[in-house]
Amino acid sequence: MPRVLVVDDDPMVCVAIEVCLTRKGFEVTVADGGEAGMRALESDDFDVMLVDVFMPHMRGFESIRMFHERRPGVPVIAMSGYAFANAERAPDFLRMTLELGAACCLRKPFTPDALLTSVNQCLTKPKASAQHSE
Repeated sequence: MPRVLVVDDDPMVCVAIEVCLTRKGFEVTVADGGEAGMRALESDDFDVMLVDVFMPHMRGFESIRMFHERRPGVPVIAMSGYAFANAERAPDFLRMTLELGAACCLRKPFTPDALLTSVNQCLTKPKASAQHSE
C-alpha cells in the first residue's frame, strides 16, 4: 500500500485529498504545516509527498527544499491555489518549486483524476538518485 504524506494548512484540502487517496488504496498521513510535515517525515517513510506552496510559519518553498534534501528519493508534488490578477507579469511559483526539487505540480483547485494521475506518475517514475538532488 503506497504511503502518502499531505502537508497543507487548509483542513478542507487535507480531508478531500485524504478521502480521495484512501478510497484508491493509499495510506495517507496529514500534516497541518511544514513543521508537522518534518516531524512525520522523521518518524515514518513515505512513497510520495504533497506539499502546499503557501503556508504560514514554514513556507512551502522552504518545506519543499527541506523535504527534498532530507529524502531525495521521495517525490514531492507541489500544490498551489495562488493566483495573480496580472498573470503575464506574475512569477511562476509552481515552476520555481520544480527548481527546488518538486517532481511535479498541481494547481488548486484540482480534480480527483488530476490528483491520482500526479501521484501515480510519481510512484511509477524511476526514483532519482541522491546525486541528482543538487
